[in-house]
Amino acid sequence: MSALDSLLEARRWLRFASEDMRLAETLLCEERGAPRHMCWLAQQAAEKAIKAVLVFLQVDFPRSHDLDALRILVPDGWGIKSVYPDLADLTEWAVEARYPSDWPEAALPEAREAVEKARRMLNAAVDDLRGHGLVFDDGQ
Repeated sequence: MSALDSLLEARRWLRFASEDMRLAETLLCEERGAPRHMCWLAQQAAEKAIKAVLVFLQVDFPRSHDLDALRILVPDGWGIKSVYPDLADLTEWAVEARYPSDWPEAALPEAREAVEKARRMLNAAVDDLRGHGLVFDDGQ
């Protein structure tokens, strides 16, 4: 992938992350819908934010929802790498929120926590990418 293609694709990943984040925040703010959906959208936003950074850096990454495994691929010195030392609880919503299981269903407090973590991850990705010269034209 060329450098220009990486820039365009990183913006695309970030747009998808932002869309997931806006929907999670809207649902949470209005307290509409199932909290598990808010948690899942938050996890997706954080995952896509990390992947936007990896695409920008032209780092190949596995098809995985494991946020810690993805984040470890980001080089040291990037803010997104240090926002949260452990994202296992947010990672769990990638699957647990979508299927019935023995896992306790999310309530609003869990949704608030997931959305806050995802927002901080997305903000860190945006700050990192801006700091490395990526220009946004879509309100980021």
